[in-house]
Amino acid sequence: MRDKCWYIPRGVNIAFTTRRDGVSNYPYASLNLGLHVGDTEKDVLTNRALVQERLNIPVSPAWLNQIHGTNVVKADNGIVHNADGSYTDSREQVCVVMTADCLPILLCDQLGRQVAAVHAGWKGLCDGIIEVALKKFKVKNDKLIAYLGPAIGPEQFEVGAEVRELFLSRHAEAKVYFTKRPVPLSSQMSDCKNDDKYFADLQGLAILRLKLAGVTEIYQSDMCTFNHPDDYFSYRRDRITGRMASYIWLI
Repeated sequence: MRDKCWYIPRGVNIAFTTRRDGVSNYPYASLNLGLHVGDTEKDVLTNRALVQERLNIPVSPAWLNQIHGTNVVKADNGIVHNADGSYTDSREQVCVVMTADCLPILLCDQLGRQVAAVHAGWKGLCDGIIEVALKKFKVKNDKLIAYLGPAIGPEQFEVGAEVRELFLSRHAEAKVYFTKRPVPLSSQMSDCKNDDKYFADLQGLAILRLKLAGVTEIYQSDMCTFNHPDDYFSYRRDRITGRMASYIWLI
């Protein structure tokens, strides 16, 4: 998965944006693609147009109103659906999801006939958005390819014990993707109990779910959005911030 050249079938294009080379001002500097974060609409639309031109994207992407759920819809650039994923087998549609720490997952079949884009925050991932997206394909899961884009890394993604328990209640194998957060020295020297936190490996959890579903061809970015402020937006790091986008389309 890591350190491999990414194989992309003929007829499929994918792209992951950074925060660089846009027009938005601080704290959205500069290539913010999210309309919902407080940036000016004019700047966001300009940024979206810049990306479309630079990537030679043939049509306007099918943007979503992401709600951290498991709804995966057929891509439609005429309607903004409340969903966290979209799919298509048409060259007249482009699937796209926005992230700023959550995990973008792009999917296609090995013959390059169908594609999907998924926004996988911990809640959607736990509740099964990957499995929902896989069911939209016309081929078996072992004929699919998954691309995991930049996301918050396992040394920065802190979650509570309740999140860990939710994942373990679905798959006991998820245990290895949670590391107990060290108790700070200040807490050890007081009566404060602060030992119910874990670091979660969001990409590892996604790979587990993909493999359990039968997907074996998986490619993974090693970029942590939290640790690279010059290149990526991070909600956990900055709170008020922009959004990157991950695109996949048929050509």
